[in-house]
Amino acid sequence: MHIEPIKTRRITLADRNLFAILDEFVPAMGEGEILAVASKIVAICEGRTAPPDVDKAKLIEAESAWFLPQTVSRYGVYLTIKANMLMPYAGVDESNGDGQYVLWPSDPQASANAVRAYLQRRFQLRQVGVILTDSRPLPLRWGVTGFCVAHSGFQALYDYRGQCDLFGRPLRMTQINVADALAAAAVLVMGEGDEQTPLARIVDAPFVAFQERDPTPEELAALTIALEDDWYAPLLTGVEWRRGQAE
Repeated sequence: MHIEPIKTRRITLADRNLFAILDEFVPAMGEGEILAVASKIVAICEGRTAPPDVDKAKLIEAESAWFLPQTVSRYGVYLTIKANMLMPYAGVDESNGDGQYVLWPSDPQASANAVRAYLQRRFQLRQVGVILTDSRPLPLRWGVTGFCVAHSGFQALYDYRGQCDLFGRPLRMTQINVADALAAAAVLVMGEGDEQTPLARIVDAPFVAFQERDPTPEELAALTIALEDDWYAPLLTGVEWRRGQAE
């Protein structure tokens, strides 16, 4: 697998057209390739920002489906669930925000689908994938890791169930989250600081089954786990989540 970061000019609040940015900085894509796009530049182009004088606590609660107040954390961090994903601050971020809070895109899945369709049309491709990326910390680990906010054009899960391991033992539960794994690799290459590389081209990625369409609602639902069914349910259900305003 090869991941090529794509350097752009600085994306600011003046930018309002994501596809113009892609026209300018993505000169080529080939069959069977995947474009990683930082969700932050999608949000900036959508105007999904807030001035620094807003009430950040209210903003986070509005962006969360569920949240724990910052008083619960020794670091004063809001722990939140948004789009069935666990993260701090509901994706509200100040870094690389041109002096503003940057939120998540209003509909990340629709954005991923639109970018995939754009790449198909522009480069006359059949099989091309898109990942919108962000980063978050993992429990019991220092540092952040990239993850997939939304994907399009390929199956997000590679299913090992029914296959056998090296010694012939049947695998009953193992699935690879291909979308998250690729996002983590792409974010590592794209960087988190002033690299100015919010795009990355992924070539020859393993375990990718391309689809010449958007993911179906059923495929998206299969990616998520109810809180009470999660392996970490004893931890996740052992706290008093408060209802936010997002779905």
